[in-house]
Amino acid sequence: MQFFGDTIVAFPGRQPLQVGFTREELGRILDLYGRMVAAGQWRDYAMDFAKDAASFAAFRRTAERPQARIEKRPALRGKQGMWTLFGEHGQILKRGHELAGVMAPVERRLLKAVDD
Repeated sequence: MQFFGDTIVAFPGRQPLQVGFTREELGRILDLYGRMVAAGQWRDYAMDFAKDAASFAAFRRTAERPQARIEKRPALRGKQGMWTLFGEHGQILKRGHELAGVMAPVERRLLKAVDD
């Protein structure tokens, strides 16, 4: 095992079989999900962990297109940022290097829902 800062690499030199979220990233995403559920906006979610990307999709109702999807793609870390927020119809709403900045449009929608 090798230690790199906060990260432990069990088998150095070997590529991981899938991309996942760190505990802090998943905590931030699930916190937003919980607030959206409390506001009555979302009811279900799904997570997908593939070889090149991890995604979290939030649904207004079960068995429909996700209302929002947050994707982590580490291969884009040096280019436009590894985080992407997709809208309901698959359009890219926001990209960035920081998760908080990418989730900002959804959080603004939450503030509008509470004001009504």
